[in-house]
Amino acid sequence: MRHGKKVNHLGRQTAHRKAMLANMACSLIEHKRINTTVAKAKALKQFIEPLVTKSKADTTHNRRIVFSKLRQKEAVTELFRDVATKVGDRPGGYTRIIKLGNRLGDNADMAMIELVDYNEIYNAGKAEKKTTRRSRRGGSKATTAPVVETKASNEEE
Repeated sequence: MRHGKKVNHLGRQTAHRKAMLANMACSLIEHKRINTTVAKAKALKQFIEPLVTKSKADTTHNRRIVFSKLRQKEAVTELFRDVATKVGDRPGGYTRIIKLGNRLGDNADMAMIELVDYNEIYNAGKAEKKTTRRSRRGGSKATTAPVVETKASNEEE
């Protein structure tokens, strides 16, 4: 029985799976988005989110922990320099998975995984929604409208 074991083995041995996730994480940090299967994207999300959280505190200890997982000096440098500054105020949820449909060759479910703060299209739309947000009650408009009408009716008489 596999009660409480949440790791998706992805049909690979442990060393192969860890190496594959490390390479995918380095590619994600370098290119900011990659296309892969849905299962690999979900496994990569669980792999990279704690590393991004560790990169927010730039200490030697955190760099060594992240390097032991990623195994590429350039990726670690970019994670701590560029990515950490972008996600500094975000409490979590650094990646987004968007399903793309099925792959032509073997009909596998494909997805795009990306770093949330690097997508300018989605971030621009959310900023506009926040600025145009209104209350549904509209109580202040109802109180000012009768006052204007009563002044207009008094002037006419």
